[in-house]
Amino acid sequence: MNAKPYLREIVLKRDEVPDFNRYPFNIPAVSCLDTLKFHSDVTFLVGENGVGKSTLIEAIALCMGFSPEGGTKNVLLETAKTTSELHNYIKTIKSFAMPQDAYFLRAESFFNVASYMDKVGSGGYGDVSLHERSHGEAFMATLTLKLKGKGLYLFDEPEAALSPTRQMAAISAIHQLVQNDSQFIIATHSPILLAYPNAKILSLDETGITEMAYEDTEHYSITRQFLNNHERMISLLTEDRDND
Repeated sequence: MNAKPYLREIVLKRDEVPDFNRYPFNIPAVSCLDTLKFHSDVTFLVGENGVGKSTLIEAIALCMGFSPEGGTKNVLLETAKTTSELHNYIKTIKSFAMPQDAYFLRAESFFNVASYMDKVGSGGYGDVSLHERSHGEAFMATLTLKLKGKGLYLFDEPEAALSPTRQMAAISAIHQLVQNDSQFIIATHSPILLAYPNAKILSLDETGITEMAYEDTEHYSITRQFLNNHERMISLLTEDRDND
């Protein structure tokens, strides 16, 4: 029996939710949630800003024993009280096997994790301080040096610091870890990362959560439309509306 996925699914304990009219339970992706199953290799959460991707990833991370700002489970870090209470109402259904490695990479708070690592020691990120690397280099050091495989890895917008070339390099690093029995759950806006083969893509919007193919995502269609017609698109986006 395959140990993966280490995190098989989450279930919202709907009977215990105090009020579906208040945040975060009023987010459609949450209010419509019953159960959410994950791919054994890579699951992506996509959607517009504000639809609940980061809220959901954060809740999953807290349920799995991570600190709100990320890092390994040994990193105890919360510099601001900004977490939602969603994790208190989620049940996790796990594999019979525990992952041997685990990491929560959260783009918006990675600086704080880097500062924490400077205080306690590099901890597997290489010989150079994360703060002495560019943001993108630090992210890639995490992917290629820190993560050891046979792990459960939660990423929240990892493309934030990565150039298109580095995003492609990240796909390669993710694939090597997947081949080494790892599972990823990633919230992203990147049409490059979303192209990872055979991934499960869950789109969050005002109607809830829908699984879809890569080519059906707004990220793919809008990027393709823009690149294939960039001159006309720029003209439309920058036209002087005062002349209408």
